[in-house]
Amino acid sequence: MAELTDAARLDLARWLKPGDRIVIGQACGEPTTLVEALIAQGAAIGDLSAFIATSFSGLFVPATADSFALSSMGAIGLLRAMTKAGKLSVIPCHVSQVGPMIEAGIIGCDVAFVQVSPADADGRHSFGLSSDHVQAAVAKARVVVAEINDRVPFTYGELLPAARIDCAVHVSRPPVEVAAAAIGETDMAIARHAAAYIGDGAVLQTGVGAVPDAILRLLRDRRDLGAHSGMLGEGLVDLVEAGVLTNARKAIDTGVSINGALIGTRRLYDWAHRNPLIRMCTTGYTHDAAVLARLERLVTINSAMEVDLTGQVNAEQSGSAYLGGTGGQVDFVRAGARSPGGRSIIALSATARAGAISKIVATLSGPVTTARADVDVIVTEYGAAELKGQTLAERTRRMVAIAHPDYREQLDRDAFAIRQRGY
Repeated sequence: MAELTDAARLDLARWLKPGDRIVIGQACGEPTTLVEALIAQGAAIGDLSAFIATSFSGLFVPATADSFALSSMGAIGLLRAMTKAGKLSVIPCHVSQVGPMIEAGIIGCDVAFVQVSPADADGRHSFGLSSDHVQAAVAKARVVVAEINDRVPFTYGELLPAARIDCAVHVSRPPVEVAAAAIGETDMAIARHAAAYIGDGAVLQTGVGAVPDAILRLLRDRRDLGAHSGMLGEGLVDLVEAGVLTNARKAIDTGVSINGALIGTRRLYDWAHRNPLIRMCTTGYTHDAAVLARLERLVTINSAMEVDLTGQVNAEQSGSAYLGGTGGQVDFVRAGARSPGGRSIIALSATARAGAISKIVATLSGPVTTARADVDVIVTEYGAAELKGQTLAERTRRMVAIAHPDYREQLDRDAFAIRQRGY
């Protein structure tokens, strides 16, 4: 039976040992009370390390490195300050790999920190806002510390029996919220080109942010859209309330949106509470290649920092600054490109820094996140470049056409050698 306590009396030294490796629930499912306790008490325990996939809480700042060492799959959310200060160790991996690596002990998990909802009548807690890989952490951990937050929605999916919790910390505080990004003219221009690939009955995978939100705004005239995604925001609610997103044509999970993490505000959380129209699943389902292969008309939408003239995608690093991560991009790019009637879209603005640099480049300044052999469609505010099945020479022509006009002449010159030799 779990030991019950409150935040003020939580003594982590009772549960953690020097050298323990902790896996922390991510995104809006981050157990902020437990993270605050770890920051305050971790140094006294000694030699602790923690893994968190993404964070929007703002709690992870360079000073926290005095309490524990932090690793992640990327600088996603508000983790960029940690990478800039050299205080975040990045594990390059696909989202689909995180759970299996925890299970195999490659990502160590002695202790799991999770945020859950209050229990149902059968004593089972919902994972609330983030299901993804936390269930793998709970299964692997020696100790499970659960922040039971009465403001976390009870969402359907795999549940956590109270008997699996070793230490239960009862709190009542707003979960982490991520407000919708402001949508500008460039975002809408990108969205118009991307939305042209989304027809009636399409199944959507998308992230959160200005461009995804802009795309969803343009889909109000579609019929029977579906959702199967690693994360979803409040655009989901808008489409459901408009009668557009019904999941009626999905071959699997008909009538239900499949998701791993909810990222938004109270409106989204209230909508998801005990709502049978959404099911929270592990990455072993949301990102699994065999599951995704069963979805027809799957349209996946992902972002990039830059794309080269042949279609190689960098979604991680800009020069010496690590700003993103591998995430689930490759998992979904491959799935969308192979889905019957589906498409895979990489969407980005043509320039950055107020037009000072082109994001369509001759040579990437960072790693290749998604290989050119996997890429389908690249979209900027200047159009869409369909690359799948095209020669390298033709790809360069199509990529130049969607670059900012100020950079096209130089990019055309950069592409000359590729066109001459054919590779």
